[in-house]
Amino acid sequence: MNSVLLDTSFLISLSDPTRPHHAAAVLYYRECARRQVAMYLSTVVVSEFQVKQAINDLPLRNFVMLPFNVDHAMRCGLMIRQMPRDAGDDRVRVKDDFKLLAQCDCEAITHLISEDASTLAKYLDRARETGLASTRTVLLRDGFDEAWFENGQTRLLP
Repeated sequence: MNSVLLDTSFLISLSDPTRPHHAAAVLYYRECARRQVAMYLSTVVVSEFQVKQAINDLPLRNFVMLPFNVDHAMRCGLMIRQMPRDAGDDRVRVKDDFKLLAQCDCEAITHLISEDASTLAKYLDRARETGLASTRTVLLRDGFDEAWFENGQTRLLP
């Protein structure tokens, strides 16, 4: 893991100790900070998070702010054209997810941490399968796994 984009569900879990995946979010945040892994925070995510909680509640000094730019918008449009959304998925939500996928692709972000397996991770996996993206999804529901920081290698001894 060289760089990571943090999605809205990650930020919610990080900031709310009552969330089921709070502990995993805290561990990923601390390990990224310890290893100096660039933690990108998209302005798309900032706008979603700000709906229910002030973004200033977060440790912003540790994040690299990532504005949604023209090259991201162009890549997003191409990705949507090549990978239409599934019929049951909310159009607005999927559109924001594709914006994040495009940012990952344009900025060569290696990983995305999320709780959202139903849309964001699904579309990112689909984009990887079709060669449209190379970013890997880290799902909080799977718990903290140090192997993400070691190119998939796990320790043989505890």
